[in-house]
Amino acid sequence: MSLLRRLEKTQEIQHNSSNNERFSSSHKPVNEQLKFSLHEKLLAEIDEDMSQNREKEGKNVSQEEVKDIATRLVEETAGNLSMTERQRLIKELLSEVLGYGPLDTLLEDSEVSEVMVNQPKQVYMEKNGKLVLSNVTFRDEDHILHIIERIVAPIGRRIDESMPMVDARLPDGSRVNAIIPPLALKGPSLTIRKFAKDPFTVEDLIRFGTLTKEMAEFLRACVRARLNVVVSGGTGSGKTTTLNVLSSFIPDDERIVTIEDAAELQLRQDHVVTLETRPPNVEGKGSITMRDLVKNSLRMRPDRVVVGEVRGGEALDMLQAMNTGHDGSLTTGHANSPRDILSRLETMVLMAGMDLPLRAIRQQIASAVDLIVQQSRLKDGSRKITYVTEVAGMEGDIITLQDIFLYKQEGIDERKHIVGELKPTGIRPKFMERLELSGIHLPNEIFQVGFGR
Repeated sequence: MSLLRRLEKTQEIQHNSSNNERFSSSHKPVNEQLKFSLHEKLLAEIDEDMSQNREKEGKNVSQEEVKDIATRLVEETAGNLSMTERQRLIKELLSEVLGYGPLDTLLEDSEVSEVMVNQPKQVYMEKNGKLVLSNVTFRDEDHILHIIERIVAPIGRRIDESMPMVDARLPDGSRVNAIIPPLALKGPSLTIRKFAKDPFTVEDLIRFGTLTKEMAEFLRACVRARLNVVVSGGTGSGKTTTLNVLSSFIPDDERIVTIEDAAELQLRQDHVVTLETRPPNVEGKGSITMRDLVKNSLRMRPDRVVVGEVRGGEALDMLQAMNTGHDGSLTTGHANSPRDILSRLETMVLMAGMDLPLRAIRQQIASAVDLIVQQSRLKDGSRKITYVTEVAGMEGDIITLQDIFLYKQEGIDERKHIVGELKPTGIRPKFMERLELSGIHLPNEIFQVGFGR
């Protein structure tokens, strides 16, 4: 969204809010009164400048001009404040007009991984794996709605009484979910799962203890040998981060098509086509689903198809793609164990509306999926890959699995941190021949119990 359109949107929302009794100055503490008054003056001056600039072709209000106006207003109106207080006031005004208001402080903090707005005076954050109440507050519910509107508008999404919940993203790929009344009984709620400005690398995950160097070497070999991999795990377990890292192993000369509800994958390769679903319009028409995009992606000559997360009938199209020459596909899914993700895939295939016998579905899954990487968020807030499991085939009507690597919890230390170990089970996967045929040679020691200690 252009700066001009963003400012116009801010003015529109602010104008609607100013008529609400909760925005009257008599209901605000002194500092809030001052900030609100300056905000009104800033918007008025910006509006005047925009009106003048519209007459000059190709000239819009710049961010620097907005900053200059805010600085002048603060100096004129709040000259009795200290330099530190004036600088903070200017920053807050710019956040209200150009950024995401009170949330900017949390979004800029690299140690904060998630932000949860429950109520105007109740904003939680996840910091170092733990949920804590922040000191960030909003004026009222309309202030939260203002920020939600600013987030969803640039990507063509909307939120109102007819569509009171929305999935969106920030420019850096951070995932956003918002839900408002009448569905949210206590007022609008906003959840932001932040993405690192620089995407995590496999070295970062090794340093965090999410996986070991040997596991990383094995997973790199599997991706390069074009095995189909499913990353499963619970909410907030780090599935998307792991999918990003796995995607980084794809060679640069391959064409990748990514498919997501809200685009958040941060692939570093050059030859990437990013597709994103579209919700229905105000008439309830025009929606483009994950299934539509998976089908379309197969006509785009992809070397790899990366699906951010399978939740429904698109699982059938994904499995068929994996079984019809699109090897090396990657996806994620919600599940608590490798066995659970197989059951969920069965259910999702049935959601496609195809009347298929269960055995046929299981044969499709066993034939398509080569490897399951199970990610878990442990009680101490740490994230670990707890299983690396091969889908070994079928025995009767049952899909057989064998664990290649496991995380074994051993206890809790004095700092309440979980103590455990990621180690091989001693089993060599059946697809080792495929790795060899791809020119990838892994040392036998990787699979030996006790190796790498």
